[in-house]
Amino acid sequence: MAEPYADALLAGVAAGMPAVGLEEVPELMSRVDCKYIVTASTMARLSAELGDGFLALRIGGRRQFRYTSTYFDTPGLLTYHQHRQDRRRRFKLRTRTYLDGGGQWLELKLSGARGGTDKHRIPYDGVPGHTLTSQALEFVQDTLLSELRLIAPDTLEPVLATDYKRVTLIDRSGTARLTCDTGLVFRDGRRSSPARGDLVLLESKSVDGKALIDKVLRGMGVRPVSVSKYCLAVAALRELPANRWHPVLRRYLVHRPGRRSGGGAPGRAGIVIGHGPRQMAADR
Repeated sequence: MAEPYADALLAGVAAGMPAVGLEEVPELMSRVDCKYIVTASTMARLSAELGDGFLALRIGGRRQFRYTSTYFDTPGLLTYHQHRQDRRRRFKLRTRTYLDGGGQWLELKLSGARGGTDKHRIPYDGVPGHTLTSQALEFVQDTLLSELRLIAPDTLEPVLATDYKRVTLIDRSGTARLTCDTGLVFRDGRRSSPARGDLVLLESKSVDGKALIDKVLRGMGVRPVSVSKYCLAVAALRELPANRWHPVLRRYLVHRPGRRSGGGAPGRAGIVIGHGPRQMAADR
């Protein structure tokens, strides 16, 4: 039996759950993330296992939302290589636009010695998502110095963008959530690489990494994967060393684009990475 397409399945899962409004959901800016890649049929089994223990996030009548993010890095891809080398203190910088409501934010994700993730963000409405203002750079510099004791790089430029749809499920206890992403596309202004339509990227987010959802998934035989959307995108679009992510790349993406002859690396400064699926086929 062929797998149903995952985004349609997720829409049905969210529609069948009680809803909760954004204003009722506590923020989880400091948390432990566990990521999984599952088939649509496994997602259907998972939703049945969750029963009435979760609520579906609803904003403006919607329960499934379109996201687009632009990631920034140094010309030498410092943040990519720090993640690949599993540096204990590292960061990722992006703008995230909620295309179906929620505005635009500049987000700085920090990984520190405790093994968790801290997200810091500021509103970024009215600013082109592929640019960094002087206020944005000041925010990055101050946050890196105060939180990780790191000096911000001299140059940060747009590298690539991601588009996807998301359903967010909220644990009734309010201490955990599960984001379910489908239709993911990586793009850098020259090339794009889509994920398979029958797979769901799950991110379990909780204060201690021991959420109910993680126990349920383990009971179903699903194991977490070490992965980052940004790092997968860089590895796929630029053909850079990514041994630790090869199994995910082979399974998750429809194909890996081959090298283009001539010219420099795509996504470097001067290449505008537009927002949204109109420019390129494609959590709080």
